[in-house]
Amino acid sequence: MSEESMTYDTVDSSGAPSGDQDDDQAGAGSPTGSAAAPGTEADESTLDLAHVPGGALAALEAVLMVADEPIPAVQLATALGLPQREVEDLLAELAAEYRGELGGRPRGFELRQAGGGWRVYSAPVFADVVGRFLLEGQTARLTQAALETLAVIAYRQPVTRGQISAVRGVNVDGVVRTLTTRGLVAEVGQDPSTGAVLYGTTGYFMERMGFSSLDELPALAPHLPDVDSILDAADSTLGAPEGGSDHAQPRSPALPDDARPSTNDEGTS
Repeated sequence: MSEESMTYDTVDSSGAPSGDQDDDQAGAGSPTGSAAAPGTEADESTLDLAHVPGGALAALEAVLMVADEPIPAVQLATALGLPQREVEDLLAELAAEYRGELGGRPRGFELRQAGGGWRVYSAPVFADVVGRFLLEGQTARLTQAALETLAVIAYRQPVTRGQISAVRGVNVDGVVRTLTTRGLVAEVGQDPSTGAVLYGTTGYFMERMGFSSLDELPALAPHLPDVDSILDAADSTLGAPEGGSDHAQPRSPALPDDARPSTNDEGTS
């Protein structure tokens, strides 16, 4: 608990303020102390976890079950009135318990740290059955165009739509709107030289990817083509030079739909 939440303004019988430490401690709901600030007694009664069923672990579970986004450990510590280190130990204990590491059965859910905080998620092994329950045969997956655009934003943020279009070679207005609507990207400012809107990924993106920071993005180098592959692609596009070649001239590869200048990506299939 922070020092601020442990400080109380107390008054003695004459109405004069008292800063004495004993008065402060007695004022926190003690029958022998001075009257506490309005609402203090009710707040303090909710922080006595020694007498609630399940103790601090159960109280922590109760808070996590109503969280709709990852909650930092310091915020959980404030809610429970416990030291942050103790809450972090409790979180680790709950996570191990849900995985079945403390003697019980593995649960269908797990406690994970992602997006800068802690939250309860369904276990990945049950992704298919949970997906069938939620989607009932309907899918709302991102298209390849949307995934490519999201990757550009993630690795080059903050970035403008014009810069994204330059990388992908197509108009990305529609797909950026889709990603914004999905809550995966958001406006993060304006380019100081052009005034264009800058885009970056959101906390929801971090949560969905299971990242705590952007430093966890995988390196791009292993996924880039080597020089020989680039030269082969160039030969395939331009054709073999006059005078013959050791290899037959391949056809130019067909452009995918989202690589044609006239395409206006929308981002969902």
